[in-house]
Amino acid sequence: MEFDFFLELFLGGLTRGSIYALIALGYTMVYGIIQLINFAHGEIYMIGAFTGLIVSSVLTMAGFPQLAVVVVAACAAVIWSCAYGYTIEKIAYKPLRNAPRLSALISAIGMSLFLQNYVLLAQTSDFLPFPSLVPDFEFWDPYAHMMTSPELVIIITTVIVMILLTILIKFTQIGKAMRATSQDAKMASLLGVNVNRVVSITFIVGSATAAIGGLLIASHIGQINFYMGFIAGIKAFVAAVLGGIGSIPGAVLGSLILGWTESFFTGYISSDYEDVFAFLFLVLILIFRPSGILGKSETQKV
Repeated sequence: MEFDFFLELFLGGLTRGSIYALIALGYTMVYGIIQLINFAHGEIYMIGAFTGLIVSSVLTMAGFPQLAVVVVAACAAVIWSCAYGYTIEKIAYKPLRNAPRLSALISAIGMSLFLQNYVLLAQTSDFLPFPSLVPDFEFWDPYAHMMTSPELVIIITTVIVMILLTILIKFTQIGKAMRATSQDAKMASLLGVNVNRVVSITFIVGSATAAIGGLLIASHIGQINFYMGFIAGIKAFVAAVLGGIGSIPGAVLGSLILGWTESFFTGYISSDYEDVFAFLFLVLILIFRPSGILGKSETQKV
């Protein structure tokens, strides 16, 4: 019985970590390319969820089959979120690319607040019910007390996204351009790499992973609101810092560690302090290991 409870918490933490990883990848990719923390990334996650809700509701009312609703809603959420990510980069970040980092940071925070209030005015401050887009699998019934079918889909989807992202970065032309820009943007530009294009694609890819995460977690929890991206975004940022911001394997590792920590602490201690653990982690990381688990310390010459 005790082992079953431990396993349930372990799988629950794995699900949490998978969602954090989908969001943290956007943080770490953008930081790795242009050394910017995109604090509006959590709102992209939220916009993906709202887009999925609107599209799925319209298609369901029109009488479309469930599979078509899921596919179209997911595609719409990804495309719309990518459009937002691309637009945000062009409007709020590109003009400040050569400005002091504080200016870009303030712009990112301002964009986050703008998107929160934009969705608040366009929708509502209330929690809205979100339909379950993932049906229960009959063959999974004996294990449903430990992990539901939607949680299983979340983990499988995250693994697939990680594999595709690894292939993109290591084996494609744009992936090579991303790595070159990350190492030295000026030199990459001199060698013919279109840095502006690379940055835009990075924002698009990060927005796509966040949209997938928003859609999956909204379907799993069953409700959304305009503020859902803030806490999730902060926790994913903590996970990226924990693993080593700028490192994609670090973002995944940090997300899993944070997910398991939250799950075990809430299971064995108290759920009242669930959000405290993420911020405690952040403080400890910044004190004892600022570069993160897989991050590399950089020596700056004065």
